[in-house]
Amino acid sequence: MSIFRIEEIRKMSGKERNEELESLMRDLLHERGIIATGGSPDNPGRVGEIKRTVARIKTVQGEEQREAEMARNEGGGK
Repeated sequence: MSIFRIEEIRKMSGKERNEELESLMRDLLHERGIIATGGSPDNPGRVGEIKRTVARIKTVQGEEQREAEMARNEGGGK
């Protein structure tokens, strides 16, 4: 699992983004579980990195969804 920049996320296909999002959410759950049980994570900044990457992926997904919606509305007529 790696941390992605926004340009890398935009180059991914929708399927790749969904797979990465699922993987990141599993990793985040695991890291939070370690913290909740009183453990010490290997990398304390990892939770923040994961959360930021999840936000980036969701941002790109939202942008694409809005673009598709606008294209549908422009082509559909009233």
